[in-house]
Amino acid sequence: MAHTLFIVGIGPGNPDYVVPRGLDLIRNATVLVGSERALEDFREPRQITYPVTGKLSILAEQIECELQNHDVVVMVSGDTGYYSLLPYLKKKFPSYPIEVIPGISSMTFAFARLGEVWHDANLMSFHGRQPAPEQLVYVEGKKMGFLTDPEFNPARIASILIEIGWPPETRAAALERLSYDDEKIVDSTLEVLTDLEGFGHSVMVVLG
Repeated sequence: MAHTLFIVGIGPGNPDYVVPRGLDLIRNATVLVGSERALEDFREPRQITYPVTGKLSILAEQIECELQNHDVVVMVSGDTGYYSLLPYLKKKFPSYPIEVIPGISSMTFAFARLGEVWHDANLMSFHGRQPAPEQLVYVEGKKMGFLTDPEFNPARIASILIEIGWPPETRAAALERLSYDDEKIVDSTLEVLTDLEGFGHSVMVVLG
């Protein structure tokens, strides 16, 4: 019988926000895969662990080897269906059973922290990519949520939006380390965020 590849969304990262099914799979896994931070937070002493690095081809080989003898649990940050490893793993392991356990996306968590709904928001990513220019055009009342990276951090994104016509006084927030004790939230305006340092791996919300 083929072993199963489990893809588990760990939400914003704090174990308190992982769904019970996912947490049970993580704690009882023989082989556990995830970012170094996730492994530090979730690993058990007896587990075989593999960190997710930039060398995904090597990781795929390691997972392939382990699937010969064990189920493998792969932790992904946020939700499994939102900019996660799921598409890559489905492509790499088409002959193995795959079970997906969703989590809370960082975007969901960010809007919740701000007390705002997000069903009418445009969700995009500046993390390793750039949205199409037409997606960023100013419209009164428009909501946007961005994943950021060190190159396109909230300060740079805020500057870009102001340059293309967004009012500087537009409400905007940067949220980092969500759900952790050292969580940081700056809820202000685009103009203020242009001077914000850091927040490279964060969520930015714009409420036009």
